[in-house]
Amino acid sequence: MKYILLILCIGSASGVVAQGKIQWHDVTEWGVEGRGWGKQERKRWFDRFPAKAEKTVTRAVWNLSRHSAGMMVRFKTDANAIQAKWKVLSPNLGMEHMPPSGVSGLDLYARDVKGKWRWAAATRPSKQAMHATLLSGIAAGLREYAIYLPLYNGTESLSIGVPAGAKFERLAPRKAKPLVFYGTSITHGACASRPGMVHTAILGRRFEMPVINIGFSGNGKMHKAVGDLMAEVDAAVYIIDCLPNMSAAAVATHCVPLVQQLRKARPNTPIVLVEDRRFTNAWLVPRAKNLHNAKHAALRKAYAKLKSDGVKHVYYLEGDALLGDDSEGTTDGSHPNDLGFLRQANAFEPVLRKAMGLE
Repeated sequence: MKYILLILCIGSASGVVAQGKIQWHDVTEWGVEGRGWGKQERKRWFDRFPAKAEKTVTRAVWNLSRHSAGMMVRFKTDANAIQAKWKVLSPNLGMEHMPPSGVSGLDLYARDVKGKWRWAAATRPSKQAMHATLLSGIAAGLREYAIYLPLYNGTESLSIGVPAGAKFERLAPRKAKPLVFYGTSITHGACASRPGMVHTAILGRRFEMPVINIGFSGNGKMHKAVGDLMAEVDAAVYIIDCLPNMSAAAVATHCVPLVQQLRKARPNTPIVLVEDRRFTNAWLVPRAKNLHNAKHAALRKAYAKLKSDGVKHVYYLEGDALLGDDSEGTTDGSHPNDLGFLRQANAFEPVLRKAMGLE
């Protein structure tokens, strides 16, 4: 009589499923969305800006542009488990007010039977090179998935693993015109608990559109050099959300020239100007209230000038309601938590629909 010894390794302390063989798929072989500027040369594959930007933007913006904020990869599989191997650039996996799951983690979404994107799994990074099971015990069926990449860390590599024999279809980045968000640490993603919860990502799912996120923590200042790069992208909408990093005087100096710069390059692309959100304790701090009032007034004045000068397709989003009215929408009075980001997405959506003629 013959005996067959079957040994199954169900898992390990790292959460890696080791049962059977795994097929690995390097996402650089088919591409991620949110990585604009076509096939221009890059210093690193997952950089947000092309290599030439290092010579034109500030050093701070260049360094921050190496974070993979806004990038997302899509695929289809009927696998009953999905794994990932990824490596990040910096050993600083989290921040004091933002967890590693948002700074350096991956975020998995799946389409349900009605075609709606729904959250499926997130990760808890503990080192620069990670190998983890994102989800196991998945119900049978071929479905579409999306993985959002780390927000505040650079991605060095990313591969998706499924059990050998499972179907796996690589979905190329969509060719539709993207939503291009230019902003500050908030646009960058602070302080979402996971990458898919930033308002830019939420809106991308709602509109079923690619998103390019060029938010730069502390450095969203309406720079001309960034405007030059934006103008190269044939966008569905340009969203300029830089006031949290600017003074009223800087808004008065830089807003109109940036819009004119974009309008010259892209005569018909809608442009949305976004007011500063208010610190959620500004109602108690007159200095903060006055600061926001001044910046809002400067942006409104710039918008009025653009309209009076006949600049078309420019839209305006007021900032007072971006985080709600109950002071519960931030981690620190300034940066949104997940609730704050959801509220921001709700505030942005109708203005973007109007700008794109989707009402």
